[in-house]
Amino acid sequence: MRAAYAIDVTIDPTLHCPLRVAWLRSVVRAGLRAEGVAAPAAVALHLATDEDMRRLNREYRDIDATTDVLSFALHEGEDAFPEPPDGAQSLGQVVVSYPRAVSQAEEYGHSMEREVAFLIAHGVLHLLGHDHQTPKEETRMRDRQEAVLTALGLPRT
Repeated sequence: MRAAYAIDVTIDPTLHCPLRVAWLRSVVRAGLRAEGVAAPAAVALHLATDEDMRRLNREYRDIDATTDVLSFALHEGEDAFPEPPDGAQSLGQVVVSYPRAVSQAEEYGHSMEREVAFLIAHGVLHLLGHDHQTPKEETRMRDRQEAVLTALGLPRT
C-alpha cells in the first residue's frame, strides 16, 4: 500500500465556507506532489478569519495588519528534516484568510476556488523553503504556483 500524506484541515467555525475539506486536502497534496515531496509527509491547513490573521501577523511578523496567507515551517532554515519514528515528515502549517481570498478573487476576476488554491500553493511552497524576496525568486515561485493550479484544472484565465 502506498504511503499517504497526512493533511489536517480546519476551518474557523464562524466562516461560511462552502469548500469541501477533501478538495482543500487535494490542493495541499497537489502542491506537495508538484515539488516532489514523498509521502508520508504532514501539513496542517487552517482557513481563518481576518481577525485571526491580523493577530498571527502581529504576533509572528510584528505587522499589525491582516494578510492573505501565512506559513509556519517546522524546520525553517534547516538543511534536512529529521525523520520521526513513524516516518511522517511534519512540514508545518499554512493559514489562509478565507475573507481575503474571497475579496481578492473578486478583485482579480477569477473564482474563489482558484484564489484559495493559489494561496494554499503559495503557503506550501514557503513550507518547503521557497521565497520571493528577489524578482528571480518571485518569478520562480509564481511559475510553481501556476503549475499546481494547472494540475488542479484552475489555470490562469
